[in-house]
Amino acid sequence: MTRLFGTDGIRGVANAEPLTTELAFRLGRQLVATLLEHHGVQKARLVVGRDTRLSGPMLEGALVSGALSAGGDVYSVGVLPTPGIAYLTRALEAHGGVVLSASHNPFEDNGIKIFSSEGSKFPDAWEDEIESRLRQPDAAPKPTGASIGRLLPHAGAEADYVGYATGTCPVTLTGLSIVVDCAHGATYRVAPRVFRGLGARVTVLGARPDGRNINRGSGALHPEALQRKVLALGAHLGLAFDGDGDRLISVDERGEIRDGDYALAICGRHLAAQGRLRGQVLVTTVMANLGLDRALGDAGIGTVKTQVGDRYVLEEMLRLGANLGGEQSGHLLFLDHATTGDAIVSALQLLTVMRETGKSLSALSACLTKFPQVLLNVQVREKRPLEAIPGLTARAEGFDREMNGAGRILLRYSGTESLLRVMVEGEEQSRIERIAAELAGMIQREIGR
Repeated sequence: MTRLFGTDGIRGVANAEPLTTELAFRLGRQLVATLLEHHGVQKARLVVGRDTRLSGPMLEGALVSGALSAGGDVYSVGVLPTPGIAYLTRALEAHGGVVLSASHNPFEDNGIKIFSSEGSKFPDAWEDEIESRLRQPDAAPKPTGASIGRLLPHAGAEADYVGYATGTCPVTLTGLSIVVDCAHGATYRVAPRVFRGLGARVTVLGARPDGRNINRGSGALHPEALQRKVLALGAHLGLAFDGDGDRLISVDERGEIRDGDYALAICGRHLAAQGRLRGQVLVTTVMANLGLDRALGDAGIGTVKTQVGDRYVLEEMLRLGANLGGEQSGHLLFLDHATTGDAIVSALQLLTVMRETGKSLSALSACLTKFPQVLLNVQVREKRPLEAIPGLTARAEGFDREMNGAGRILLRYSGTESLLRVMVEGEEQSRIERIAAELAGMIQREIGR
C-alpha cells in the first residue's frame, strides 16, 4: 500500500482505489482505535461532516459505520464548511473531527481530512499510525450490545458555526452591499446567514448544489461571474469561496480580483499598525508574490516562507508564535480566531479592516504592487524528481541567473493532483511568459500526459 495521507488528508477519485467505501469503513475503525489509545478514554467521540459532492453521503456512511462498529460515538453534522467541523470538534469536546471533501477539486474527487481534538491538523505521527494499522490485521475493538457506538445527529451545527463565525467580527456591516459566491459548496447556507446577520445586503451566487456542480465555473477558482455581478450591482465587494469553505478570493468594487496576497498585506499591515501582529512577522509560502514581501517590509513586517500547503504555514506559525499567515490561493490563517483556514472568518477580518479604516477594498489594495506572474499547470503521468528531467534544472537555473534577483522561478508538484506547477515571476510579462512556456514544454515532452 502506497502512502494514503498527503498534504491535505486522503484525496482521490471517489469509489475508485484507494478512496473506496471499504477504505472509509476501515479508516473509521482505525481512527477510533488510534484515538482510544492516545486519549486514554473508554469512548471516543467524532464529529463528521461533508461538502455537497454526490459521493459525500456514500463515503460518510461507510466511515461512520466503521467508527460506530469500533465503539466510537459520532456527531453527524451534515453539510458544513471544513472549518466548521474544526470548530465543532472543539466546541463539542470531541476527540477528533472528519471532513469528507476534496476542497477545490472537481466533483468526481473526494477526500478524507482529519482534525485533532484541538481542531487543527491531525498529528503526522498519528496519520502514520493509522496507515500502519490499515496494513495489519484489524485489531480495532468490536464491541457488542450497549457498547456499540451511537450516532448523534447535531441539528444545531449550522447555528453553532454561524454564531461562532459572526462573533469574530467586531463591527457592523450595515450599509455594505456584498456579493457572495459559494461555489455550490459547503458554505451555501451558512455564508449568507453570517453576512446578513451582521447587517449587509447580500446577493448570493453558486448556492444551488446538485452534487455535481461544486466548484464548476464558480467560486474561488472561477470568480469571473462574481466580477460581473459586483460591477452590475455596484456592490462594495465580492467574496468567493471554494467547495469546502476554507479558501477566500475577493473582488473589489472595481471588479479587480484580490487574492490571498492582498488579504495578507492588508490585514498584516492593519494588525501591525494596531500593535496586534505578534512578533511583527507573517508566514506565507514560496508561492507568494515578491510584491508581498515589499508591501510588508515597507511596514516593518518580516516574512517567513514555507513550502506550499496551509498545514506547513500553520506549523511555522505555531513555532514562531505568529497569529497571521496564509497562501496566495486564499487559505488564510487568523489564529486569534480560528485553528484552521476559514474563508468566512477571513472575509470578516478583511471587512473589519474596511470598516475600521473607512477605505474601500481597492484603496486598501494599493499597498501591494504585484510582480507579473505566470503559473502553468502541466498534467503529468508520473512525479519524477525534477533533477531527473533532462536539462530542466540547468535551464531553470540559467533563467534565474538572467533575472538577477528581479524575478524567480518555482517548479513544484501539486500535493493533491497529478500536476507539475511552473511559476515564473519577473518585471516583464512577455519575458516570463516565454520562460514559463519553455520550461512547461520540456516537462510536457518528458513526463506529460
